[in-house]
Amino acid sequence: MKKSLLFILLTLTAALSAMAVKTDGQTYPEVNGIKIVNQWIFDRVHSGTDYTSNDICNQRARTATMDQGIIYVARSEERAVIIGTDTISQSIIHRFSAADGSQLEDLPLTLDGAPYGRFLGVASIGKDSFHHIWVAPMTSTVQQYVPVYLVNTETGELTLVVELDKGDAPQRTDYLDVMGDITLEQAECNIMTVSGSTADPGFPTLYRMHADQGGEWEGGFEGDPYMDIINFYPETKTGFSLAPVIKMIEGPDEESRYSGEMFYIDCFDTAPVIYDFSGSVIDSFEDTDPSLWPQPQPNGCIEFKLEDRNFFVYVNADMNGNGHGCQANICELGDGFSLGGMTKYWKIPADSLGKVNDSGLRVHCFAVEYGVDDEGYEEVTLFTFKAYNGMAVYKIGRNVDAGAGPQPGVPGDVNGDGEVSIADVNAVIDMILSGVQDSAGDVNRDGEVGIADVNTVIDIILQS
Repeated sequence: MKKSLLFILLTLTAALSAMAVKTDGQTYPEVNGIKIVNQWIFDRVHSGTDYTSNDICNQRARTATMDQGIIYVARSEERAVIIGTDTISQSIIHRFSAADGSQLEDLPLTLDGAPYGRFLGVASIGKDSFHHIWVAPMTSTVQQYVPVYLVNTETGELTLVVELDKGDAPQRTDYLDVMGDITLEQAECNIMTVSGSTADPGFPTLYRMHADQGGEWEGGFEGDPYMDIINFYPETKTGFSLAPVIKMIEGPDEESRYSGEMFYIDCFDTAPVIYDFSGSVIDSFEDTDPSLWPQPQPNGCIEFKLEDRNFFVYVNADMNGNGHGCQANICELGDGFSLGGMTKYWKIPADSLGKVNDSGLRVHCFAVEYGVDDEGYEEVTLFTFKAYNGMAVYKIGRNVDAGAGPQPGVPGDVNGDGEVSIADVNAVIDMILSGVQDSAGDVNRDGEVGIADVNTVIDIILQS
């Protein structure tokens, strides 16, 4: 038994070294009764070589999302697979626990039974409104269709859902958004993307596909697959240039919830702008406090709701931002959900994800999930990801714990030294080896000191 426990200790100690949780170390002020705390962070600033040596620290790992407690990071052309005389650069989805940042099993992607190796084949990854993960490639001006694939999160097998037709305006596309049910089983679905260009002034074209629940896919602009925007902010703009991002806004009622009738577009040379289905500008940063204006080059935003308040998250600075880089502002929207009346709550991370050039990638990814704390108050989990610089998860709510991890006297501090660490794991194992049934070692309160208490202490350390 002693040899078995010693082996377990060595194994678990190695696991702790490999998976040690870091936070951004910041204390954020409570604003209007709402708190925020960093759950974990994995980036250049805080994680050092643990991050820079990881496979997600790569310029082909451009986008990421979060769903049901799992982080999905898509990296194109990662693994060389030899089939006969052909070498295929297979795309991979790397997965992490949203709870503690620990890395989970990878998903090598396949299509029709073969490794999926299209150039920038998973440039865009996201989730629909019903917990389906999808991916799509970057497409060039000579590619007429944008294929959108459903991901089997158990096997990595891709299924083609729809090919988004560019009609008579085949321009480059990079990043997509999906709203509703991409399988069409539970709701309608809308898929949108924006044409982009490597040079100003860019192009004014939006692409959209729509299908009713149980229906067939068709062009999303009254049957047409694309539409040219004629209204811009600022008015001097005539198109969207580098890697624009689109984010549909959930409708206010059941009938319009997944219609995507209004949406943000964030592109290289301006802040996010809200458009409606006709292509008209609905709202912009024109009347917003100048201190809230972001650096224009990065693209990315998302809305979320908390306690009947509407919040807006948008990337504040790229890797070359003033002071720090790869940060996001979290603001409460003004009356009528206006951008002009926004109130800033926090900038995250307060000390940056990183400031390393990512070869010009502009997209910054966000995702949210909703929950309820032990007292019944709403709670939001926010994920932020910037390619080649890092990612982090934050909890937002009335009762989120803004402490600095386990404190003296809490379960897990077996040896009473005021902190929970590997020393407490050793203490529990010593009790087991010695046959001591000390209440301090009964961390999980099941009436005995056993290996389950070792696991409980390790869980506390990983979550701190």
